[in-house]
Order: sequence, then C-alpha cells, then structure tokens
Amino acid sequence: MTDEPACPAPSRRRPRLPRWTRKLAGTLASVAATLLGLLFVTFMIGRVMPIDPVLAVIGERATQEQYEQTYRELGLDRPLLAQFGIYVSDVLRGDLGVSIRTGKPVSEDLARVFPATFELATLGTLIGVLLGVPLGVAAAVWRGGWVDQTARVVGLIGYSMPIFWLGLMGLLVFYGMLGWVSGPGRIGIFHQGVVEPRTGLLLLDALLQGQWAAFKSALSHIILPAGLLGYYSMAYVSRMTRSFMLEQLSAEYVTTARVKGLSEWQVVWGHAFRNIRVQLLTVIALAYANLLEGSVLTEIIFAWPGIGSYITTSLLANDMNSVLGGTVLVGTIFVLLNILSDMLYRFLDPRAR
Repeated sequence: MTDEPACPAPSRRRPRLPRWTRKLAGTLASVAATLLGLLFVTFMIGRVMPIDPVLAVIGERATQEQYEQTYRELGLDRPLLAQFGIYVSDVLRGDLGVSIRTGKPVSEDLARVFPATFELATLGTLIGVLLGVPLGVAAAVWRGGWVDQTARVVGLIGYSMPIFWLGLMGLLVFYGMLGWVSGPGRIGIFHQGVVEPRTGLLLLDALLQGQWAAFKSALSHIILPAGLLGYYSMAYVSRMTRSFMLEQLSAEYVTTARVKGLSEWQVVWGHAFRNIRVQLLTVIALAYANLLEGSVLTEIIFAWPGIGSYITTSLLANDMNSVLGGTVLVGTIFVLLNILSDMLYRFLDPRAR
C-alpha cells in the first residue's frame, strides 16, 4: 500500500489593503510631504532674513545678558535641524509665536483677520464664476464673432492691467466721482461694533442678527474690491471655459446630437457643458486659492482688514512671527484646495480613476 503524498500546507498571504485605502494613504503622505516642505521654506525664510529675531523681541536697548538669555530661550543656540524640529512641533500645536506688533499670539491674530479675506475672496470667486462661465461658453459657441472678441478683450485687460491701478481707478470713479459705493474699509464708522462677530463674516453676521443698515454698509464697502477680484477671476475662468468648450464642441458626439435634431441649448448645456464640469471644478478651486493668497494689494488699496494687510503691516514692522504665520496659513490653504480639487476630479470623473 503506497503512501499518498502529503498535501502542501496552504500558503498564507497577507491580505492586501483595499485600493481606496492605498490611494488615501498615498494622498495623506503627499499632503504631509507638501506641508513639511512648506514649513521648511518658511523656516529658512525666517533664518535668512536680515532681521535679528532676538532684537525684534527684546529691543535694541537690552543688555548683553538679556540678549544671550533670549537667544537660548528661542533655541537659536541649537543646531539648525533641531531648530526646524522645534518649529514644526510648535506649528502642529498651533503655536505660531507671539506678534511683536500686537503683543498677542499670531494664531489669535490670524483667526481675527482671516474671515475678512475669506469673505472677500469668496464673493470675488462667486462673481468671477457667475460671469466667467457663461461668457466662456458663449465665446466658444459663437467663435470668431463679436461675443468671442469681447471675451478676449475682457480677458486681456484682466491679465495685463495692474490690480493696484484698477483699484485706484475704481475708487476714483465709483466712489469719488459717482458715489455709487463706499470708500476704503470694511464697514462705515457709524456701524462699527453694531454687529456681534459670531462667524467673523460681516455680511452673514449682519443678516443673522437682522442689522439691515449695517448689512447695507458692509455690502457697499465690499462690492468694489470683490468686483475687482471677481473681474480677475472672470478673466481666468472665461478663458479656460472657452478652451474646454471648443474641445467638446468639435467632438463627434456633438455632431451626432445635432444630426438627431437636438436643440442648440441641449447640445451646448446638456452635452458639451456636462463634460467640462469636472475640469471647471479644478479651475475654480485654483482661482479661489489664488484670490485667497493674492489679495494683498487689493486689501492695501481698500484698507481691508484681512490677512494680506496683516502680513504687509507686520513685514514693515519687522514682525517675522506674524509674517511667517500668515505665510504658513495661506500656503496650507492653497495646498489643501489643490489636493481637494484633485480628489474631487478623480471622484467625479471615471476616466481619471
């Protein structure tokens, strides 16, 4: 009787992680690496700036003993890599240092001024999208016509004219000459302190509290700078919308839809525009991020108490903690918006997956 060969023991394989888990882990690793690079850049900027951080804290009249003590307390006597580790640890705990100019933690200052920038950039983006998308679609549909030529001129002006010049001209015409809008600032002097800052968004807080006079004053102040930012956003959004629509309108499925007898409205908005919505989402996210980080000149011209004015004023006062803290916040928002738009693009478009 022959012995049967023993069956080999089944090999145990480690279960592989689901595909979405691996993608999520890769995305989180990419976010962490990008933010770490951002922190490294801001850290090195603070070290190469020709400003003594010790003198910025204790002043120029301090004694040598006070200087050396503060030098050790700030960790400047440690190796550069150790200083960077301390900086990263502080940022992760929300500790961005203390502002020399205001005497308050930088995180508190940023929480106070950021809602003004958020409100201005959000309204500007809405204006740019609501005007730029229809203009870009119309320019693609009537390619070479007067609508297309007008869209090109509008976009050219938006890209070539300096924003500070347009801001000054806007104040001169609409505020100084016509009186259609209010001047610099966020709200009229007679309405300051009337609205309780619950969300930090002045228009929303005034609406929630029923302060209609304050809402009207805030709207009159924000409409010009938001319209200016919206114009720049519209120039970018309309140009990209036109480019996307031209590609879709030349596709074969559009010709097939027209042969079937569909109306031009159904062809343009029901078919062609549906296929560029995901691409437009990325464009709008980039435009929004650019307005959040690029509204510095606008805030200075209109005396808008946002993060751009805060960083500029802090830079002039050699307050590097505030400058670096604001830079980290804006850079983090820009990175997160880019990654969010990329994730939404992959989620909404099967071809990207």
